[in-house]
Amino acid sequence: MPQTPAERRQAILDRVRDSGYVRAVDLTSALHVDSSTIRRDMERLERAGLIRRLHGGALPADPADTIDTPYEVRRSQHLAEKTAIGVTAAGLVRDGQSVLIDNGSTAFQVAAALGDHRDLTVVTNDLMVAMCLRSQGVHQVHVTGGLLLDTVFTLVGPVATQAVEGLHVDWAFLGAEGVDPDAGITNINVVELPLKRAMIAAARNIAVVADSSKLGRRSLATVCALDDVDAVITDDGIPVEDRAAYGDVLRCVPVPR
Repeated sequence: MPQTPAERRQAILDRVRDSGYVRAVDLTSALHVDSSTIRRDMERLERAGLIRRLHGGALPADPADTIDTPYEVRRSQHLAEKTAIGVTAAGLVRDGQSVLIDNGSTAFQVAAALGDHRDLTVVTNDLMVAMCLRSQGVHQVHVTGGLLLDTVFTLVGPVATQAVEGLHVDWAFLGAEGVDPDAGITNINVVELPLKRAMIAAARNIAVVADSSKLGRRSLATVCALDDVDAVITDDGIPVEDRAAYGDVLRCVPVPR
């Protein structure tokens, strides 16, 4: 338990960085101090440029850090692989179902392949995915709201997470920065973690969509274990000898080359 003000502020900062968002009320309980103490600590951390205060809580100071590759760059990388993955993922969805689609360039290709489906209800935190869905004529498109990470067109934070909590959908399609047999599904931007975990909790079926360059990689923070998802849909670029480590969840899609 932190004993000094400096130790307490470091504990707050660690929680913000680990969780992506923390509520002030949770900090008062965890650190056994009153709300005014937490407020002063958060004000000091914000002045130091270490966190960004929101109503009722705090985010990392720069959730749209340059470690998150701009959308235009990601969308053009491994395009054939992502397109094939998107078509396969969309093929799992049936007419009339409800779907959550995460942010990312591979998730975008899932949205792009849903045009032939009828009576879908789709919820997303990615503005580019939402626009793609509307252009495809998807029946109902819901956008979570939240804090915009403008380089990646992604909505995050407590508003976005709360929009997903309590939903019950047929499918969730999640992107990933890394997929590793031991570390599981990992992501570079910790501010996205609460929302991704809420999507997992809301879905009957969960599929991770990631091209083979992401497999065998460990990014900054674990979203969930491999056992928590029903499928990891990737392309056939992963070496055959490496596939067994991922178990039955791995689905490799052939890509014409």
